[in-house]
Amino acid sequence: MSESEVSAKVGNKVGFEGVSPILRVANLQASTDYYVQKLGFKLDWTTSTFNLVSRGRCGIFLSQDDQGHPGSWVWIGVEDAEELHEEYKVSGAKIRNPPTNFEWALEIQVEDLDGNVLRMGSEPRADEPIGAWLDMDGVRWAKTPQGDYIRVMEN
Repeated sequence: MSESEVSAKVGNKVGFEGVSPILRVANLQASTDYYVQKLGFKLDWTTSTFNLVSRGRCGIFLSQDDQGHPGSWVWIGVEDAEELHEEYKVSGAKIRNPPTNFEWALEIQVEDLDGNVLRMGSEPRADEPIGAWLDMDGVRWAKTPQGDYIRVMEN
């Protein structure tokens, strides 16, 4: 069945407005402070165990000891990953991987206090080679000419 046939059968009448991930954190106040002071988010509303922080049209819920698992990953589209990298170097954010060019984006990885990873990317650079991927365990993977990724041996 084609995509248009599936859409017609199911209806697909309800529009989606966006997504706001929920990240589990151990210390709501410390995590909120990190998102505000280091990552440039603002606090939109707060309860004793659940906060909403946002930057631009991106909202992230922080949930103390509930909803989800530490070490979650979130993708966030940004206007300029290199400029954001410079901002984060100044603010003292934990930069996990500097801007790296991939087919899908020029991407930076930033980590919060609980090991949640924010992958933030802007348009990829057509004139630059594809960089090495950093996985959840901190292992680098390089793209082969065949399009696969192989583990990069670090010295």
